[in-house]
Amino acid sequence: QVQLVESGGRWVQPGGSVSLSCTASGPTFSNNAKGWFRQAPGKEREFVAAISRTGVKKYNSDSMRGRLIISRDNAKNTMSLEIYSLKAEDTAVYYCAAASNYENIPPSARAYDVWGQGTLLTVSS
Repeated sequence: QVQLVESGGRWVQPGGSVSLSCTASGPTFSNNAKGWFRQAPGKEREFVAAISRTGVKKYNSDSMRGRLIISRDNAKNTMSLEIYSLKAEDTAVYYCAAASNYENIPPSARAYDVWGQGTLLTVSS
């Protein structure tokens, strides 16, 4: 089964940008859709963005639309999330996840069944 490891979380000032990465081990990285989620302190985990198996289809959350880019490189077993114009409310642990049974973007967050451990992004001045 694929294992996911996030990296790139750090402290950033408001207005800055960050690139988060998700690296996978195992032979099935390219076989399914992937997504990014985040959990802010004291809040429930929320959906950020998703990308289909081929990378052709992408979907971003309404709250962050226009400020992020999701991409993947199946040859390198990696997925990235670039976030721009960071705000303090973007502070959260960011998780990458895989939806093992979906090639296209799944309709529900419940479809994601493999999760990484998360990487912390802190946005503050």
